Amino acid sequence: MFEIIGFLAATLTTVAFIPQVMKIYKTNHTADLSLATFSMFTTGVFCWLIYGLYLNSYPMIFANTITFGLALYILIKIFKNRKND
Repeated sequence: MFEIIGFLAATLTTVAFIPQVMKIYKTNHTADLSLATFSMFTTGVFCWLIYGLYLNSYPMIFANTITFGLALYILIKIFKNRKND
């Protein structure tokens, strides 16, 4: 039962990033996003991924692998757009 709740939480918190990634992909606009926030968030998600691997927790591994990829995409776009400005 708790594994199901874990997968539900993982899915919802991961899917929540998709609209932001899609908007950035379509508009290439990141000026309103905080570099500090996304840097800390991406690092935190990476740490959760490592912890999930240590615990062998599939919900944590699933969610944080995908969320790390999405957050890293946003972070890279922020860096690229700041460099071009």
